[in-house]
Amino acid sequence: MTAYPTAEATPDAPALALRPWHAADAADLVEAYRDEALRRWAGQVVDDGADAARWIRERQRDWETGDRFSFAVLEAQGPEGCERLVGHAVVKGLRPGVPFAEVGYWTAAHARGRGVAPRALLALTDWAFTLFGNRGPARLELLHQVDNTASCRVARTCGYEQAGILPAAPDYPLDGHLHIRTRPGSPAEKSPSRGLLTPGLDR
Repeated sequence: MTAYPTAEATPDAPALALRPWHAADAADLVEAYRDEALRRWAGQVVDDGADAARWIRERQRDWETGDRFSFAVLEAQGPEGCERLVGHAVVKGLRPGVPFAEVGYWTAAHARGRGVAPRALLALTDWAFTLFGNRGPARLELLHQVDNTASCRVARTCGYEQAGILPAAPDYPLDGHLHIRTRPGSPAEKSPSRGLLTPGLDR
């Protein structure tokens, strides 16, 4: 497997590193889920250390089975090289020979408004398109509920063009936006989308 995604530091922002979730991230995950905005959009709720440990174990099992690749998004802090959890990014259904995969993300409340989500999504996008080379997906899909305007802005900033409206699913009372980005140099993928807004970008 290629190296994990990264986003280089800019004059205005520290470097980001994306890596698989570790058991030691549990306390930071609980803290992130104290945010009501995150709890509104997330498919699962993390209330305490036991919830966090279970959530992280599920993400680790996903890596083992190859069902999805979930990353803790870490921001460099200070000259000592310390890192702070600032978000989560995930790509689902990424397998050789499968024409499309789905990406998702969230940003911790303390890190919003600083460009973390688009920088992490761009890093994840590059990683997903290059992991399997030409055997990888020709298309990445990004789904969000229609009233999640922040996610819509991030998608457009990262080159994910809106491609349609998807009907509400049982866990989502509103319709959703489907955004698509095509792998550079690949023909436009014509296979149909899944056609439903799947609940929970972090599931």
